[in-house]
Amino acid sequence: MRFDVNHFKNLQGQLTMNASLAEYTSWQVGGPADCLYIPANVEDAAIFLQQVPKEVPILWLGLGSNMLIRDAGVEGVVIVTRGTLATITQLDDTHIKAEAGVACAQIARYSARLGLTGIEFLAGVPGTVGGALAMNAGCWGGETWSFVSQVETVNRHGQLKHRDANEYSVSYRHVARPQDEWFVAGYFSLQQGDKEKSLTEIRTLLEKRSASQPTGLPNCGSVFRNPANTFAGKLIEASGLKGKRIGGAYVSEKHANFIINDGHAKAADIEQLIAYVVDVVNQQQGVQLIPEVYIAGRTTNDYSQTEKLA
Repeated sequence: MRFDVNHFKNLQGQLTMNASLAEYTSWQVGGPADCLYIPANVEDAAIFLQQVPKEVPILWLGLGSNMLIRDAGVEGVVIVTRGTLATITQLDDTHIKAEAGVACAQIARYSARLGLTGIEFLAGVPGTVGGALAMNAGCWGGETWSFVSQVETVNRHGQLKHRDANEYSVSYRHVARPQDEWFVAGYFSLQQGDKEKSLTEIRTLLEKRSASQPTGLPNCGSVFRNPANTFAGKLIEASGLKGKRIGGAYVSEKHANFIINDGHAKAADIEQLIAYVVDVVNQQQGVQLIPEVYIAGRTTNDYSQTEKLA
């Protein structure tokens, strides 16, 4: 799909054509986007969206920690929020607002330093507030939407809206939302608590994460949802798949629900390994694992839009 840079007017952000997406994903793989935009702020994102032709697909990326971009790249527009929609505001004694590009670990620490408690668990989520809102991210027993009171969204026409949390149907790692409407900020309702206790809890959770997960290596976080009454990593390990490799991608020896890029992986290696793990666990354990990670982009001869592997 061809874009004319001159088509877009009155933008404050960074516009790039045919931009590699590997640097925008935590797996460090992926082909180019036809058009990549890093908005200066929420209003600038809205102005940009008003000018995107209606037939052009749009994909949003935060830290790219729950996304696999295929090697052939992504058709259409990719909007990156990392490092840009990054404002956090204390609204009153128990409420804070965080824009979509705020890292989950950042909002966890911010609230703890204010003596507000509840979202310490977000320190262990390797993504942004936008991604956490989109998938009801969670870990260690906590889930994002348990603390959301309101959200701010933008649709593909560039219209900004405020919605109450009760307008959404939320479940485990899923949030049903209007098509072509994306979260640009979340409002969190918290409880007053003990600042030092919250900060200590965060440190403890991060130490636990470092001890049990392959932090520091290119991965997307947990690849699969946990089935009812068990853990995906336990099922994968029981199937003898720790260390299983396809190309430059392998199942972590430290935690089986993580797939690592050894520095030479292609997106196709990772996608094939995901499918292989699903097949083997189904055959050996009788459980159909469901990936948390989203697959986006073109297959070799296919120009499909974003899809979710299931």
